[in-house]
Amino acid sequence: MFTASTASTVVTVLAALMTGFSAVSVFLRAQWVVQPMADYGIPGSWLLWLGTAKAAGAAGLLAGLFVPVIGVAAGIGLVLYFAGAVVAVVRARWYAHIPFPLIYAAPVVGALALGHAS
Repeated sequence: MFTASTASTVVTVLAALMTGFSAVSVFLRAQWVVQPMADYGIPGSWLLWLGTAKAAGAAGLLAGLFVPVIGVAAGIGLVLYFAGAVVAVVRARWYAHIPFPLIYAAPVVGALALGHAS
């Protein structure tokens, strides 16, 4: 049987994997990530910090499976991070790119909601 707890765990792990992938993409300076960030006006000197924030958030989501308060804090931090990403995209007037940070934020929001429900 697929319980709320199982759903919460699956969505949390998915959110952590997606966020971790995003962090690794920043660390490796993948062109498809770095170029748009430069186009949005994000300084290259911020990349290490932004990647670290994503990696910490991903690790925090996984830790939250064992210590829920850490997962909640990580989830809130990631929601704020991706909200900031949306703001950066809007400020740069690249409206067609708004869905990209939202795709990464969606499973984090889902993990927070499901974690609260279980």
